[in-house]
This record gives sequence, structure tokens and C-alpha cells, in this order.
Amino acid sequence: MFKKPLADLKTSATLKNSDRKKLRQRVLHEYAESTEVGDLLVPDGLQSVKFTTSGGEPGLAYLSAEGEPLWFSLGKGNNDLIPTVYTLWKKPRLLPYLSTPSAVIPVLQNGADLMAAGVVEMLGTPTEGQLVSVTQYVPGAVGPPLAVGRMAMPGARVREEDAKGKAVRILHVYKDRLWEMGGKGEPPEPELRPVLEDREAEEGEREGADSEEKGNADGEKSEKASHDVEAATPPPASEVEEADIVEEDAAPPPLDPQGKNVSSILRSSLIQAIKTTLSSLPQASFPIPSTTLYTQHILPSRPAHLASVSNANSSYTSSTSTTPIDIKHSASKNLTSFLRLAEKEGLLKLKEQRGKGGSGADVQVVSVNSEHADVKAHRVYRTIGEVEAKREKREAKDAARPKEIGVTELWKPHQQSIRLFEVLGKEYVLSRIHSISLRIYAHVLTIHQLCLSSLLDSSTALYARQQLKETLNTYITQHSLVNPNQQQFINIDALLAGVLASKGGGGGSADVPEFLRRDELLKRLVEKMQAWHKVELDGKDPILKKGKLHPIQITTKLRQGRKACTLLTQFEPFQLSADVLAEELRKICASSTSVNPLPGSNAGLEVMVQGKQIPSVRDLLLSKGVPKAWIEESDLISGKKK
Repeated sequence: MFKKPLADLKTSATLKNSDRKKLRQRVLHEYAESTEVGDLLVPDGLQSVKFTTSGGEPGLAYLSAEGEPLWFSLGKGNNDLIPTVYTLWKKPRLLPYLSTPSAVIPVLQNGADLMAAGVVEMLGTPTEGQLVSVTQYVPGAVGPPLAVGRMAMPGARVREEDAKGKAVRILHVYKDRLWEMGGKGEPPEPELRPVLEDREAEEGEREGADSEEKGNADGEKSEKASHDVEAATPPPASEVEEADIVEEDAAPPPLDPQGKNVSSILRSSLIQAIKTTLSSLPQASFPIPSTTLYTQHILPSRPAHLASVSNANSSYTSSTSTTPIDIKHSASKNLTSFLRLAEKEGLLKLKEQRGKGGSGADVQVVSVNSEHADVKAHRVYRTIGEVEAKREKREAKDAARPKEIGVTELWKPHQQSIRLFEVLGKEYVLSRIHSISLRIYAHVLTIHQLCLSSLLDSSTALYARQQLKETLNTYITQHSLVNPNQQQFINIDALLAGVLASKGGGGGSADVPEFLRRDELLKRLVEKMQAWHKVELDGKDPILKKGKLHPIQITTKLRQGRKACTLLTQFEPFQLSADVLAEELRKICASSTSVNPLPGSNAGLEVMVQGKQIPSVRDLLLSKGVPKAWIEESDLISGKKK
């Protein structure tokens, strides 16, 4: 919704005290909050500002005195008050939440909605259309809200094992344009989940499953369940596209804070192993040494949601207790005693190892009883062994995948913009040795590659966007340029006016306004500087060049009448070979390809592949490490561009 800059942003106006009180009362009523948090959610000095999104949808935002957006509404006649992430960071449980793996957050920031397969945890059973927040999954804790949206399907459907489709339609996300209107603060640290909440989570999950089976969930119970956290599986170690996140069939027994239920958890783990891995073993696999049973079957079968695990065969600690879940901390104290108790219950049969005897002797498991009543009644849950296996699979896949090409946009002080850096005592020219190395690079590439890695950091005259932002903020603070009446605006003094002027004249230039928003001021400063860029490929020296870096262009168009073709250009800065790309596309697309020079001197090459092949070309570029943000697609046949 706010991925692109707002099409129109009006001047903000401070709310009357009476209007602020009405808004405060409305927030407390709609979100069922106590009056004590009213001033936290609707503070003094609140301002309102009308805007229009890039898609043409009108909206209204409420800003704090510091210019941070706290609430917003979208659409004509729509009075829904939607909290921003800034508000949710103050009151994280204001909305029901769904958590998702860390790999999904950048996807949401890129404009995607949250899919059902990417949901790890869920607060209660939100209804379709209900406002919810999205957090990053943190084992044993609750991450800060990073996005706000509406449920695209009922929460009960999200819980289904084969749930597919959109779970949440994202309205606003951390680091989007609405977030940029504020102070661009970082999210708070995750909150540890209390023991009571863990237990409520398990009850909420079982209640949700029962409701699904009956198909007649009661409305009042659903509302109550919205305050219970859904106990869910840990995030899958595989990529979100191939995730197979499923609902647990049953929640394992809760861990006692004193560690007294360690034996019960290990017994459940043994039963889980009997029902899954052990019952599928051929008879020839028996007898099994007791230590093998313990390390390869019982330990990996411990319930995953009770702990943060580093290794499936190691001891682990509950997120709410310091008691390790292993045989030493059980009531039995040793493995043989634990197994003998299981034998008395009829879960398995043991025999002494030959040549050994006594109560402390090692034993072997001769067989397991998969027909035992407790085994049959057991409902399978997700285990730490499964989580560990998927983590290892992802690590292996990540290790085999080419590292993403690093792209950094840089700017050098130029002409009138030099003044700002002179005043602040910042570097504004490249060091002499750095300039020499760049001249060498223009003629002898190998010499540049030898020198550049040691020279990149020697020049402080090249600034990334964040460094420019910090430099500008330093100047604003030193000269007290924040507008006292509208603090989201910066007063333009004589020096800034001279820097931003179309020509290098004095500070009275007519084309420079008296004040600007902070982001607009930064944008204008960047326009007055000289563009550079740095491209970093895995295992190679960084390549630093003067000039603006343009995205790779993928274009489909008609040629020679009605023949569709796909053209690929501007890939050279990413160190991609035209011949290699053409050959790989010929095989992938099963179509003819060609390489041709573009018109103009040093304009580069163009790779052509027959047919509409944008998805195939995009996937090839991504597989070679090209960041998605640096790929631009244009379909001139249908008139679409993204």
C-alpha cells in the first residue's frame, strides 16, 4: 500500500484538544483498552494530514508532535482507525498477531501479502477482514509487530494442514513510505512469553481444532480466543516457497516451571518415537542399544515448541524454565531405570547385554509395542528432530546458492553541495592515491583489481544514503533548523538554499522553498551530488565506478510483424557475460537467442530470446545473484511495467 511515495501529501494541522479527546475515546472503545494507555496511544500535540496513495486512494493520517504517523485510515468514507507500527511498538498486543519466519519480512516489504504457508504462530482465531499485525517468529518469545493488515481468510482456515492462498492482505509494513514519514526508529526487542501464556496457547490450539471439526465455532468463544496465543510450530528451515508448515495434531504436555515434568516429557518423546520412527523400522534393526534409542529416537522426538534448540541430540531448556530436558534431570536419573519403567508399562521389551549384569548394566531394546493403548491414543506433534533436519537442509541449500551481488549507491560532494561538507569538516574530495587508482582502472583492469580492495575504505568522500542522512541530521541539529510549529519540516537557511539552488548562486534562490520535509531535503541534496556506485561479487574485489547504476532491463516487444521476443540489457555492470546469458537462455527457454550491440558508443550489448520469456529471464538473473530490486521488467505488448 505504501511501497511507493505518496502521490499527494497535504500540510498537516494540529488537532484541537476536544478533537483529540474524541479520538482518544474512540481508540479506547474500538480497541478495548483501559484509560491508562489513552495518552500513550493518542498523545498531546496530535496532528492530522490528508494524503493520496500512489494508487490514487485517499487517506488520513494522525501524526505525533514529532511527526511520527500513529494512526491512519484509507478510502473515502472509511472511518476505520488502523494503527501504524510506531503505535504497535508502544502497545504490541493491541492487535491479534500472526508470526512468520525472518525470510518472509523482506518479501512483505517488497509489496507482497502474507501467504497461509508462511504463518508460524497465530493469536487466537481472527475472522476474515479483521485487523491483525505480523511479527517475525522468535522461538520462546514474541517479536515486535512489523506489519499491519487484514485477514484475507478466516483464522480457522489458516490452521488447516493444507491451507493455501493469502492469509493477510498487508496495508502497512516496517520501512515503507508511511514508516519513513516518522523518525525511522528501529523495532523494540522481542518479549519473552510468560508461562501462563504458553499454557493458554496450547488450550487455544486444541479449542481451535475442536471448533474446526464441529464447524460451528461460537462467536463469543472466538472473541475470547483472540486473546490467547496459538502454540505453533517453529519456523521451517526451508524457504517459504517450499515450506510445509503444518498444524500440530496435538500439543505436548506443558513443562512445569520447576522441571518436575521432565520425565513426563521424555515419556511422551518415547511414545512419539514408537509411533513414528521406531514402528517403521524392520525387525532386523532390533535389538537396539539403549544409548542409540536415546540419542537417535527419544531426544529428537522431544516437542519442538517448548524450547530453542541448537542440536536435536543435545539437552535443551524450556523457554520458560532453566531445567534441561534430558535423562539426568528426570526422576529416573539414568537411562536404564527410565527404560525399565517403560518396560513395566508394556511400551517396549529389554534384554541385558551379554556379559553384563546388575541394576546399572547397559540394556538393549528387543522390540517396541506400537499397539499399546497410549501409543494408539498419542497425537503426533512437531519435533526438534524435524526442525533440525530442515535447518540443515536449508543451510546446505544456502551454501550451494550463489551469494547475492552487493550493490551500494554512493554520492560524492560536487559543485555547490561541497559547502555543506566543508562546514561540517567532512571529506569532499577523493584522496590523491584513490584518484590515481581509478585512472589506472580506466586503462588496466588487473591493476585496479589489485589496488581497489585496499583503497575503497581510504576515501571518505563517497557517501552512502544513510551517511548522507546522518550528515544532514548533524547539520540540522547544530543549526536548530527543525521548524518549531511543524516539526516534520526543516527550515532552509542560507547555506542549504545555496546548496539546493539550481545554479551555484547565493542563498536567496527563488526555486528553493523556506522549509522542506526531511526526506525531500535529502532527496534534493542527493540530486546536487555526483553519483557513484559499488558492485561486490562473492569472491571478487569490489568494483567502484563513477555514475548512476541503472537496473537490468527485461523487455518484451513485437518484432518483424507479430513475433514476440524478450530483450535483456544493462547487465554488464553486474559482471554478467552476454554470451553466457544467451547460451543459458537458449537451453532454459528452448528458443533461439542472439547477442547484438546497442546503438551508440559504449551502449553495451542486447541479449534477445524469442517468445515472452520474462519469468525465465528473471529467474536466471536471480540465480546468478542479481538483487530483485535491480531488475526492471516491461511488457510492451500488454503495456505492463514493474
